[in-house]
Amino acid sequence: YALPQSGSVKLTIYDMLGQEIRALVNEVQAPGMYTVLWNGRNDHGFAVASGLYFYRIEAGNFVQTRKMTLVR
Repeated sequence: YALPQSGSVKLTIYDMLGQEIRALVNEVQAPGMYTVLWNGRNDHGFAVASGLYFYRIEAGNFVQTRKMTLVR
């Protein structure tokens, strides 16, 4: 993702039921390009099952939710 200006960024993974699986980013970041890699584990370190998940990114006034498929 690209940030045009510095600000608070939150990137979170959710399951099909809307339960939070993993918070990947939750910090203030400077402007620039960023890449985040999810290892398919939850916040407790356990591997999650293959399937459909959602990620939500919040940066300033921008909020976007997209779906993704995890294949093991």
